[in-house]
Amino acid sequence: MESQQLWVEPVGDIIIARIRGACTAALLEECQRRVIALVQDTRQVKVLYDSLEMDVPSVDIALVQQDLESRAWERYGPLPLRRAILVANTRIAYRARIAFGELGEGSYRVFYNDLAAALRWLDEPPEIPLS
Repeated sequence: MESQQLWVEPVGDIIIARIRGACTAALLEECQRRVIALVQDTRQVKVLYDSLEMDVPSVDIALVQQDLESRAWERYGPLPLRRAILVANTRIAYRARIAFGELGEGSYRVFYNDLAAALRWLDEPPEIPLS
């Protein structure tokens, strides 16, 4: 796997995960592994997934991410992550909603080409549902 395709680093109090080009199951697994390791090491809970330079993934790849999320839940319990997903178009946004949809809208949000809005949302306190 080319290191240029995946970049996962903490920047300030946000973990940034950037995927470029074609997205594969192996690339997603490595991204998930690195994000979880950084969450555990830094105790940061804000994650920005930057997919602006990612090719449109297949629905199968979105289902791989969904499975990774389920496995992470089983292994680590509920990770209190707040995820902003930066996308270039509606096709990638649709796939992102399939991939992260089980988390619920309070845990993630999709942003179209708007890094500033994504960063503002990550800095907002999470809404606590009144039930």
